[in-house]
Amino acid sequence: MASAERILMSEYKALSKEPWTNIELINDNVFEWSVALLVLNSDSAYNGGYFKAKMTFPKNFPFSPPDFKFLRPLWHPNVYPDGRLCISILHPPGDDEMSGELASERWSPAQRVESVLISILSLLDDAETSSPANVDASVMLRFDQAKYKEMVKKDVEVSKQDIPEGFVMPTDQDVFKAKKEDDIFMEWEDSDGDESFGGSDSDMDDFEVDDDDDMDESGSGDEEEEDEKRKQ
Repeated sequence: MASAERILMSEYKALSKEPWTNIELINDNVFEWSVALLVLNSDSAYNGGYFKAKMTFPKNFPFSPPDFKFLRPLWHPNVYPDGRLCISILHPPGDDEMSGELASERWSPAQRVESVLISILSLLDDAETSSPANVDASVMLRFDQAKYKEMVKKDVEVSKQDIPEGFVMPTDQDVFKAKKEDDIFMEWEDSDGDESFGGSDSDMDDFEVDDDDDMDESGSGDEEEEDEKRKQ
């Protein structure tokens, strides 16, 4: 299996366990993913949304970024009418003098698919209005937020049509629980790793102290024998 395939399969398996996304391979092709982003933040205007998208990965991944496209129209300043996104993390590596984006803001081989999806979820509630992909949505967000939220609410309701039959939408508490379990597991792994090295430094210190005590006791016994011989 080529390097790109190994990396993508590893990321796919890891993300498949996350409660905030629902991912499937398209035609068992690891370079094409069907992705659903679940907005579980109760404070978000997009809360309850099940936003389906398609991710396509280049053969030279991770040296070039993936392509991401929502399958339904989404009213948002940084989403084009055809569902494509305007977001720095999906732009090719390197500085861009025209856009003013720094290399650190754009794609790099160190990025992961998870970081892309999390960035997209964050973008929904933290839109960039200075250089919008949808000018009308940007103007509405800035000057008529009540109307903007109405438009978003409609998109959320439409997105629910894509929820698979039998699929139960998780809650933000489910995400918190999963995160807590991961943290506990990581702590357990760390502590188990320390024990596997044969105990702590304090154990070794105790052992060394015991040796010193034994030597002191042995030394005092020899002195007593010498005193007895002199008396005789």
